[in-house]
Order: sequence, then C-alpha cells, then structure tokens
Amino acid sequence: MSGQVLITGAGGYVGPHVVRAVADLGYQPVAVSRRPPEAELDERALFVEADVLAPDFLIESIAPAAEVSAVIHLAWQDGFVHNARSHIESLSAHHGFLAGAAEVGIERIASLGTMHEVGYWEGAVDEDTPTNPVTLYGIAKDALRRSTALTVAPVAEYIWLRAFYILGDDRRNRSIFAKILDAADRGDTEFPFTTGRTLYDFIDVAELGKQIAVASLSNGVTGIVNVCSGKPESLASRVERFIQENDLSIRLRYGAFPDRAYDSPGIWGDSTRIDALMKGSSLGRDTR
Repeated sequence: MSGQVLITGAGGYVGPHVVRAVADLGYQPVAVSRRPPEAELDERALFVEADVLAPDFLIESIAPAAEVSAVIHLAWQDGFVHNARSHIESLSAHHGFLAGAAEVGIERIASLGTMHEVGYWEGAVDEDTPTNPVTLYGIAKDALRRSTALTVAPVAEYIWLRAFYILGDDRRNRSIFAKILDAADRGDTEFPFTTGRTLYDFIDVAELGKQIAVASLSNGVTGIVNVCSGKPESLASRVERFIQENDLSIRLRYGAFPDRAYDSPGIWGDSTRIDALMKGSSLGRDTR
C-alpha cells in the first residue's frame, strides 16, 4: 500500500467508482460520506460517516495527516440542479475543508470541477480557457477553483479536475439517461426531447473514476486537468445509441422542448493531459 487516500462524497454518483480505482492503484481508500452510501463500496475501502463541511470537522479525526497520501474532494450537493441556492450557500464550507487539508500538511489535494465553470464556449476547453459561468452551480465551482488557487495551491500539490458530461450507472443519476429509463419503465413509447444538436464530451462514470484517481495520485501534476473523453458527440447521437444499447422500445420526440439557453452549441475537453497520464498508468484508458 502507498498510504491512505481520503475520498469525500464517496457515497455519491461518482464516488464509488473513484474508490475502486484508488484501491486498484494500490492505495487504501478511506470513503467519507455524510450518510451510508446507497451503492455498494469496494470491499477494500474503509468507510467513515462524517460531514466534512461541518464547521467543527477536523481531518485528523479520521486519520493523522502524516498517513494521508492525498485528499480527493468530490462531495457536492445538488450537482444536477444547476441553479439550486445550495451551491452558493455551501461555498465557504468547501473552501474551508480544502484549506484545512492543506493547513494540516496533506501534500496532494484534488477537487472536482465542471464544464459549467466555463459558461458559453464553442469548441475544446483547455486549462487556459477563460471562465464565465452562467449558472449558480458553475459560479460556485469557479469561485472555489479561484479561491483555492490562492490558499491551497501555494502550499500543496493541488489539482482541479474538470469533468464534462457523465453517464453510466444511470439508475443513480438524474441525467436525461435516467429519465429515459424511467419513461421506459412506465411503458412510454416516446420521450419529449430537444433538438439534440448540442455537442458534448460524454464519459462513462467508471472511466471517469479511473481518470480522477490517476490524475489525483500522479505526483507533480498540478493545476487544471480535464477528466474527459476529448471527443465531441451530439446529444441526439448519444441518446439514440443509449436507447439501442439498452434495447428500449421508445423513440425521441424531437423539438418538444427548446435547447437550454445557457448551453453552448458544442463544448468538449482537451484531453491532452489526461491522455498522457492514463497512458502511463496501470489502469490504462477505456477508448470506447
């Protein structure tokens, strides 16, 4: 083993996949969650029930800082509700947790970001792409990235993991893919849809978990790393493929809803950094 890795939000949508990948890399995952996880965690993990955003939370109540190789901060409320007030209301608590981890001497700290920090942008997003978020979710994440660049990055190896459009394990998320499964369960034969023309960077949550683990635990790697496929695909194409893959008897009713006003016509990640990291990792990369 190469030391303990604290993973917050381990009971959420992405968390269990990161826990498994961290264990596969030879570390001891310490899965931290406010409540018992709904999904089964890898048996190699230690589970700790704790609220890392509580004002009196101390990392050393879980493990001595000297034994912690890294912290991977995934915890976030209402990630699928882009204008929930909770994003802004919890911002200072997220900053306090990350700054506290640096203050006790943890040398590697990673936090999960989102393409929604960028706002309206057409084309590939790299680490130098300017940000202009237009939702409370994006605004809060971008503010956390900027503030921790001033407080955490100077004293620890700090990585900001920018995620894009996540799918897979679809019964456990609130994306359009989960809604299509629910509609099929009800026996619906058609699903109201947008034009579907928007291009996104889709990544399966299991592959995302591997990328997060590898980037977070690669010594010397800091700054923004896009955790992504790097391949733009239209929403219509990916949803039609999802329907085929799951053998669903449902068709899309195009144009029933307008495209979201704040969505770019096409936005995807520049995968140069993560491609290089995955190529050199024992976990490799799923190129599907």
